[in-house]
Amino acid sequence: MRLDVVDLKRFYDSPLGGMAHEMIARRIHALWPDARGLDMAGLGYAAPYLTPYLSSARRIVAAMPGPQGGEAWPEDGRCASALVEETALPFRDNAFDRVIVAHGLEESDALRAMLTEVWRISAGEGRVILIAPSRVSLWSLSDASPFGHGRPFTRIQLSRLLRDCGLEPMAWSRALYAPPRGWGVIARSAPGWEIIGDMLWPGLGGVILVEARKRVAIPPRGSAPAFATAPARA
Repeated sequence: MRLDVVDLKRFYDSPLGGMAHEMIARRIHALWPDARGLDMAGLGYAAPYLTPYLSSARRIVAAMPGPQGGEAWPEDGRCASALVEETALPFRDNAFDRVIVAHGLEESDALRAMLTEVWRISAGEGRVILIAPSRVSLWSLSDASPFGHGRPFTRIQLSRLLRDCGLEPMAWSRALYAPPRGWGVIARSAPGWEIIGDMLWPGLGGVILVEARKRVAIPPRGSAPAFATAPARA
């Protein structure tokens, strides 16, 4: 059974969720330090990771799947969230320069159809960050967080899945090396766990983050469509 928006919000409002959010958000910011003039979307429960871009993105929307449920976001100002069908997103083709998928991969009942929609709404030079629980981690084994619910992944599985859906992996990172406990000492030392984990146990982070680029379909004459990587935006 899919976690609902109430469970997800409760997690991010907790000490453990606050720590997880901070560590993951740091990794996202390292990849995308600025969204000035860009159109952004989030799918799943990505609102916490979109919030830092509210002041800079040209347009931003948090798309929340119907089975998960939705909430008004942001808490202040004009609502920028929408309840959607994840396999038929209500956005035009090539609409977004940046897309973040959080708590979507592990929960989706139609994974490839959802990612095909992510491909469709991404601009020709669009970038996507996907956040997924790692199969080889304490977080995927713990009921203390949403990352222990649903389907965990390996890097190889994610790479194959993305390529099958026309998305080319470009950069990989991991986060959440600290144990999935909300104790004060763990939360305070989480940045240190990230540094040590990157150096000593790079494959044991609780979540995998992958930045992918949309590939543009080019149908060769007399054959099935192939994908060519779109040029990067300067």
